[in-house]
Amino acid sequence: MKKAFQLFDFTQKVNYRNEILAGLTVAMTMIPESLSFAILAGFPPLVGLYAAFIAGLVTAIFGGRPGMISGGAGATVIVLIALMKSHGIEYVFAAVALGGIVQICIGLFKLGKFIRLVPQPVMFGFVNGLAVVIFMSQLEQFKTVINGQVSWLQGTPLYIMLGLVALTIAIVLLFPKLTKTVPASLVAILVVFAIVLLFNIETKTVEDIASVQGGFPPFHIPNIPLSFETFKVIFPYSVIVAAVGLTEGLLTLNLVDEITGTRGNSNRECIAQGSSNILNGFFFGMGGCPMIAQTLVNLSAGSRARLSGIIASLTILLIILFGAPIIGKLPMAALVGVMMMVAITTFEWASFRIINKMPKHDIFVGILVAVITILLHNLALAVLIGVIISALVFAWESAKRIRARHFIDEAGVKHYEIYGPLFFGSITTFVEKFDIANDPNHVIIDFKESRIADMSAIEALNNLTKKYNQLGKVIELQHLSPDCRELLKNAEAVIKVNVIEDPTYKVVS
Repeated sequence: MKKAFQLFDFTQKVNYRNEILAGLTVAMTMIPESLSFAILAGFPPLVGLYAAFIAGLVTAIFGGRPGMISGGAGATVIVLIALMKSHGIEYVFAAVALGGIVQICIGLFKLGKFIRLVPQPVMFGFVNGLAVVIFMSQLEQFKTVINGQVSWLQGTPLYIMLGLVALTIAIVLLFPKLTKTVPASLVAILVVFAIVLLFNIETKTVEDIASVQGGFPPFHIPNIPLSFETFKVIFPYSVIVAAVGLTEGLLTLNLVDEITGTRGNSNRECIAQGSSNILNGFFFGMGGCPMIAQTLVNLSAGSRARLSGIIASLTILLIILFGAPIIGKLPMAALVGVMMMVAITTFEWASFRIINKMPKHDIFVGILVAVITILLHNLALAVLIGVIISALVFAWESAKRIRARHFIDEAGVKHYEIYGPLFFGSITTFVEKFDIANDPNHVIIDFKESRIADMSAIEALNNLTKKYNQLGKVIELQHLSPDCRELLKNAEAVIKVNVIEDPTYKVVS
């Protein structure tokens, strides 16, 4: 008997060394990012770290695929900035929890499968745009605050930062040529950390962003009025948070599927994300979703199982509780170098090689999705626009492919053999195929190589039938598939057509 729900796949071979080292590396890169986005949104810094711990742990254990990392991601936080400014952090916690409920509903109704409708040009645009966003976000670490004004680093601090970043990138590039037993990213972070401490180099550190010291996430019910007015305020934000989180999450899941050659469970991922956000809302977390940069760090470090995500989240908790003084000294240059390498390796450079071989509309969609991602940082909007344009292009191309072959048999009946789908985009071309005035009194339309797809197609057939009937001619439909017959039966109030019953043959037992 097959198990209804299996928490872990114990048949999967786990490389414990890779998993532990990958988890430690991911934790190091996740801490500054979570802190930065929390501060950007006006949240207390620890709210970002709590989100990284809660989202990371829940999705690592219950999520839709091993190897994927979740945390306090900027994609969801950016959505909540307006709510934070207008109503405060209590409303943010409520919106995050409600967004989690929306995500669980999407998973329970098995709507996560619709991510498969995202075409490859949209994926190219999404990945390339996100790579640019990751790279550009690292440039913020080359800025400093002087007398309340934000300005670029200059002179010696700038040269030190550039030198340490260059050293980090060099180690990430060259160390795998010596050995791949230890993640190059972790080695780079530790080496640069040791150099800064040994030579007492003055440079920007994690504690310059914010303190990472605190306690265990406390349980807290959002302090908001329980009224319909409150619901109207938070619900739009909750839906957007759910949509953005699932879009980034399921696209990341697809990307990991391609890299690892395995298949994740999108609906399970939706439920896990939703559960983590409900917990975030009640345990001082800013909400989160899968993080593509940290996921790629994890995969490049050799992780293929759930253990690395669990290690990363528990490491973040231990750092909050005990390790803040040490992690606070970590140079930002090391983390910036690692993230820049992630951005460079994330970018689909192959898209430049095949750009001349792709259809023009695919090139346009890919570039548009990338530009929207870069300019607006709104992944859900970018992907939605890309999918809509791709769908319209597909509809247009399909509409042009409808064809008709006609002949008159020995009984004087004219047959129209239709090829291609009959739907809203192809009905005009379809109607133009008929010579109503000059056709004989009996006409048969053969749908053996076609199908009736929507209400527009039914209406087109209805109008065609009326025109033939006005001239006293009979029109019949032949070789309709079962779904087409069902569609016509449901629309009997709108259309009256004669359907020739095709013979069915039963096997003699």
